[in-house]
Amino acid sequence: MSNQITTKSVSLNTLNQRKLKQEKFSALTAYDALFAEMISSSGIEVILVGDSLGMVLQGHDSTLPVTLEHMVYHMQCVQKGNVSSLIMADLPFMSYASESQSLESAASLMRAGAHVVKLEGGAWLAESTRLLAERGIPVCAHMGLTPQSINRLGGYRVQGRNPEQASAMISEAKILENSGASIILLECVPVALAKEITETLSIPVIGIGAGPHTDGQIMVMHDMLGITPKAIKAPKFVKNFMPLSTDGIRGAFKAYALAVRNGEFPSPKESFE
Repeated sequence: MSNQITTKSVSLNTLNQRKLKQEKFSALTAYDALFAEMISSSGIEVILVGDSLGMVLQGHDSTLPVTLEHMVYHMQCVQKGNVSSLIMADLPFMSYASESQSLESAASLMRAGAHVVKLEGGAWLAESTRLLAERGIPVCAHMGLTPQSINRLGGYRVQGRNPEQASAMISEAKILENSGASIILLECVPVALAKEITETLSIPVIGIGAGPHTDGQIMVMHDMLGITPKAIKAPKFVKNFMPLSTDGIRGAFKAYALAVRNGEFPSPKESFE
């Protein structure tokens, strides 16, 4: 694997080419201009303006209190600092409850500078995904552990461990791809299931707690810097990259990007069998 850090502007086509060439790519969350610049200039291909800001910035115990207005504000900040990364933005809780609301909410984030919008759910997102894609709005479908559904899921638990759940997740991922999704994000799913979904789909698959076989990896920035809020227990799939840096925070970002690209992260320690 190459150790070269890219400085060219990243697009969806870039990620599709990486998948075809079996070259890994990395992603991190960011919520402001300063960290967006540091992340982007460190060779990280994708920035997610995540509703995780509700926990790491606002001090909540979930992502549910985050509003569309919050997301638009932070999207505008990140857009100003971004150098070359592809920017995804979360559609927050209940901002895509209907098809018309999905279109309006996604348009707000795209106007603020997003390149892709991310929605949480399964096959029920198919029609909204199709409508957005047809109107030129790329979609990332977030499957597995979906934090906005945490009350229904009964906590932060690995998803897809039994054969029925795994089979359903594979089928729903195919449905979302066929509906126009540009990216699938898998959170907290077993390694074998994530591998099968990644190999089955032609679109890029990003993992978080989904093992080493996905096309890309993502983490919450605060987690990989070792500053997870004390009120939040750091998940099993988190790794602190600060001890690997000889150049402060920028060095940690570069170490993360290279560890993903070289297949060193995630290891079995950060994965679910």
